[in-house]
Amino acid sequence: MEFPSSLTFELVTPERAIVREAVDEVQVPGAGGYFGVLPGHTPLLAMLQVGELWFRQGSERFFVSVAYGFAEVLPDRVTVLAQVAERAEEVDVDRAEAAQQRAQARLGGRAADIDVERARIALLKSLVRLRVASKVRVRPSGGF
Repeated sequence: MEFPSSLTFELVTPERAIVREAVDEVQVPGAGGYFGVLPGHTPLLAMLQVGELWFRQGSERFFVSVAYGFAEVLPDRVTVLAQVAERAEEVDVDRAEAAQQRAQARLGGRAADIDVERARIALLKSLVRLRVASKVRVRPSGGF
């Protein structure tokens, strides 16, 4: 069996395809922690958590915020089916900051009828979106 030289990476949500590219590496926020995938990786199926996914083409990294879903890894392919995903350049920073402030206010107020877990997840999603937005593209200086 020939060793693949790249991965076909596909990231989709129920609404649309976010990414369909040939890539050199992918890092995925799995439910058990982040994991990296290179060509030739052992097949695996993993649940996603809220987090920052990135993929690399050559020396450039591209960032995406994702929340929940599944990742299927094959030796030559990574397919991510996410409930929510947003590329760094698509993040509405003002909206993410407003969501962060609302979630922090809900958690800080601790009203009896507040769904603490829902507010915590909303805060986590907004923080990930803001972190991803700050990394539109990363080009390493002097090599990878």
